Amino acid sequence: MSIAETWDISVPRQPLVPPSPPRASETMTALGRMAAMRESVIGTWGQRAYEEDIIRGRFFGRSSFILNTADAIRHVLVDNYENYTRTPAGIRVLRPVLGEGLLIAEGRAWKHQRRTLSPAFTPRAVTTLVPHMIAAIDETIAKLQGANAGPVDLREAMQRMALEIAGRTMFSFEMGRHGPALRDFVMEYGERLARPHFLDLLLPLGWPSPQDFSRARFRKRWTHFVAMLMTERRAAGKHEGAPPRDLFDLMGAARDPETGEAFTDEQLGDQVATMILAGHETTATALFWSLYLLALDPASQDELAAEVQGATVDGALDIERLKFTRAVVDETMRLYPPAFLIARAAAGPDTIAGMPVKKKDVILIAPWLLHRHEKLWRNPNAFIPARFMPGAPPPDRIAYLPFGVGARVCIGAHFALVEATLALAKIIGAFRVELLDKEPVMPIGVVTTQPDRSPMFRIARR
Repeated sequence: MSIAETWDISVPRQPLVPPSPPRASETMTALGRMAAMRESVIGTWGQRAYEEDIIRGRFFGRSSFILNTADAIRHVLVDNYENYTRTPAGIRVLRPVLGEGLLIAEGRAWKHQRRTLSPAFTPRAVTTLVPHMIAAIDETIAKLQGANAGPVDLREAMQRMALEIAGRTMFSFEMGRHGPALRDFVMEYGERLARPHFLDLLLPLGWPSPQDFSRARFRKRWTHFVAMLMTERRAAGKHEGAPPRDLFDLMGAARDPETGEAFTDEQLGDQVATMILAGHETTATALFWSLYLLALDPASQDELAAEVQGATVDGALDIERLKFTRAVVDETMRLYPPAFLIARAAAGPDTIAGMPVKKKDVILIAPWLLHRHEKLWRNPNAFIPARFMPGAPPPDRIAYLPFGVGARVCIGAHFALVEATLALAKIIGAFRVELLDKEPVMPIGVVTTQPDRSPMFRIARR
């Protein structure tokens, strides 16, 4: 029996169904699919991908598998995850900005990094970072209060706020001086170098593509910038005997519990880059989509604002009372998963759901598809936060993967959820948000699930 058959959720008769891109023709050619992939991977999937359990195809001479069933996904991401590595195209795109950090590393290197970093991202450790988050959120709200009734680009505002939070939680200093440069790095890479070209997909990883030369030049400038931030933070020092005040303190003091090894400077730089970039971009995107959905659904926005008022105790938010706010964040990440695709290449032969898999075959697990799959969700394209409220049957763990699953589940998931929940609560608690731009905003899949443009909003103080 499917999840859709067992759920009984009380929802409005006409829940919001936000706009989504048209589904690809099932007769799309390989060249047409490649051209569409340059614009958005989401646009390359046809209706079958939202209905069937497993779709087998061909990808540059190799078999490819889109997996939409729990057993098959669990096999690849949990039971036999060591046999499935990042694809060469994924490594080409991510290595210049993340180096050999946690998201890229494999095998023993990954296990060392994961063991060493885990203590820095426990709920207890994240709690020590909440004041940094609150300070940046409050400053963003103060700036937005000066916008009067004029048009506001909330996507840019969320990017700047998330970047400020990333900088403060990492280094304990404001990003006013370095924020514009950091944002320029992010925008430059996303717009020019993150989209895979034909040769990125075709050439073996050891053969540089034309884009790889540009990526190498970018990496040289980027690593110099990160090293400068680390030098500045070290110059600020740490009080003897004082508890860690930021992620840099926590990661610098971290030791592998099995070997006692610390990170080298180069390794620490790659972890800093990974946490700042992966953390701020995904959270900013999730917050933008949350605000977009709430602007389209005023009733849900009013319910969230009322919850915030009741969850404020002595002027401070009690995150444990923000049940509906968290449900909105969860449902937003179902409709717009920040990581829309998990692509893996088989390191050796295997069998998935009775089908033989050869070395280098491509395995695709797409949260975008899983989260909108017609066998897994009732009314899958609708915005229904009640799915995630206490008392509602939880979705199958493999049907909802905003942070992945298994050994490589996102280490910063708790950090991201705390940040997003607090930010959304404080923003909607302060403002009524309305869309000025009436044209639909379409999600596109390029590294993260991004909007195809930045619509204008009007905000008014509550």
